[in-house]
Amino acid sequence: MSSDSRSPLFMPTIVLGGALFGFGLAHSGMARPEIVLDFLQLQDLGLVFVMGGAAAVTGTVIALATRYLDRAPLTNERYGKREKTFDRSVLIGGVVFGVGWGISGLCPGSAYASLGVGNFPILIGLAGMFLGAYAQGYWRSYRESTSGTATPSD
Repeated sequence: MSSDSRSPLFMPTIVLGGALFGFGLAHSGMARPEIVLDFLQLQDLGLVFVMGGAAAVTGTVIALATRYLDRAPLTNERYGKREKTFDRSVLIGGVVFGVGWGISGLCPGSAYASLGVGNFPILIGLAGMFLGAYAQGYWRSYRESTSGTATPSD
């Protein structure tokens, strides 16, 4: 989709949505890694309510939008499912994300929100995320260049 068919409100809406998401994470305490780690150890189940509330709002909006609108208002794209097969890359990515989240209490969203509330040591975790993403991209490019074609898991 070309950016010229998007509404002029597309980028401001993305920025506002990201800021609202970050504020929600910070306000709920979910930007603090120790809170997330307590959740993962089943000591503080507040995150269940935060995620459940977010899922309820998202599910309601998606259900209503796909029922009453034929296209997304800001991008003018038709609604549809993103078809992605469940393959080895998805499984490995999920495991890496889960292990990283479990060890550090960080995911990208909460890490940025944590930085926004003044937790500057979180920069080490963010650097690790960027380094991991860069290494994965480099490895994928290397693998494609040596094999000549992309594999189905790419």
